[in-house]
Amino acid sequence: MKLLIVEDEPELLESMVKYLSLEDYTCEAARTYKEALDKMEVYQYDCILLDIMLPGGDGLSLLKELKVNRKTDGVLIISAKNRLEDKITGLKMGADDYLAKPFHLPELGARIAAIIRRKQYGGQSFLEYHEIHIDTEGRTVTVHGKPLGLTKKEYALLLYLVSNRHKVIPKSALAEHLWGDDMDLVDNYDFIYTHIKNLRKKLEDAGSTDYLQSIYGVGYKWTDQP
Repeated sequence: MKLLIVEDEPELLESMVKYLSLEDYTCEAARTYKEALDKMEVYQYDCILLDIMLPGGDGLSLLKELKVNRKTDGVLIISAKNRLEDKITGLKMGADDYLAKPFHLPELGARIAAIIRRKQYGGQSFLEYHEIHIDTEGRTVTVHGKPLGLTKKEYALLLYLVSNRHKVIPKSALAEHLWGDDMDLVDNYDFIYTHIKNLRKKLEDAGSTDYLQSIYGVGYKWTDQP
């Protein structure tokens, strides 16, 4: 899961990135209005943490840009301005939740997880795909009821593919989702093939049908037809 944290307070930004990275999120940061806008226009995020007061602009204007461009990223407004009108305005504009500073990091993590569950999994914490069951809260996977040992990247890869089943996912989109905008500097995506191969083998060894199709020259597709 990939997050964009838009926050201009260095210490708070650092603490959020550190905590959420330990929670297995891929975190990108933006400290100004322009930096956030540039990232939002190019990339897609599972959730955007959006401060209202920013150098060069404000978070509500960024939220407006998201909606004008019909982007579906989840949005959690974070602001020291604990005023009712700010909360109401943000929610009316399409934000998914509002959290006032100061806050506890575990609460932040819980709010983010709840937004992602609502937007991507219909509010459910379990995803079932035939013999494969994914617990998005516990971040565990079972096949035919037996636990499947996956690395963090393999789990994130499986969750992303199953969540986007029947869609062709380019290698570049997989890389950017799992590793963030650092992947702009990469010359090729051979490492994606390695992760796909390892994930596929673990699933097959556990008795799962091979639902993953390789689309030559493009990427991969999770489908009902092996």
